Amino acid sequence: MQRISQGAVGVTRGASMLFSAFEDEGPMWADEGPRVVRQRITFAEPFLAPPVVHVAIGMWDIAGGSNQRADISSDRISEAGFEIVFRTWGDTRVARIRAEWLAIGAVRHEDDFDL
Repeated sequence: MQRISQGAVGVTRGASMLFSAFEDEGPMWADEGPRVVRQRITFAEPFLAPPVVHVAIGMWDIAGGSNQRADISSDRISEAGFEIVFRTWGDTRVARIRAEWLAIGAVRHEDDFDL
């Protein structure tokens, strides 16, 4: 659990199209086996410490002729941003993925001052 002991909590959210692989036969669509895509997200304003970040699949376009395998997570979380990580494996064919994300953490308050 992340405890925020001060009065200012920041919440920011966004969405990002991670890839669109079917037009150009990209690896998520045309290849097999373990595959991964990472996308860096930068917050509009930094947090005071690394926030709690939640990511989810907001839209998926996956071929139905094989098992639909997908894993999405956040990684390398810092005050300034994080990476969305999407993985698939086996014979899964992924055309497009849009990720939705939410970050919650401590931020500076207008009454804060530095000593």
